[in-house]
Amino acid sequence: QVQLVESGGGLVQAGGSLRLSCAASGRPVSSYAMGWFRQAPGKEREFVAAIRRSGVTTYYTDSVKGRFTISRDNTKNTVYLQMNSLKPEDTAVYYCAAAYGSGILLASDYAVWGQGTQVTVSS
Repeated sequence: QVQLVESGGGLVQAGGSLRLSCAASGRPVSSYAMGWFRQAPGKEREFVAAIRRSGVTTYYTDSVKGRFTISRDNTKNTVYLQMNSLKPEDTAVYYCAAAYGSGILLASDYAVWGQGTQVTVSS
């Protein structure tokens, strides 16, 4: 089973940027479709972005399109989420996750989750 560890979160001012990393161990991350989700206090976990195994096809929730970019480097066993033009409403704990199957837009599609990294955007 793959293990996932997120890093790169922190405090940033509105308009700033952060790059989150999700390092995989135990199995090659190339075996999985990968996704990023986030959960703000008092809210349900929501889909942010996902990337197919090939790295060619990506998906984004509407609120981050044009600002966030998901990518993967299978040689480094790592998936990234580049976040630009951050807004206070992006504040949340961000989780990466690995999916075995073809579905990648729902939290229930993912079998393995990291522990999360906090992103706080100040206004």
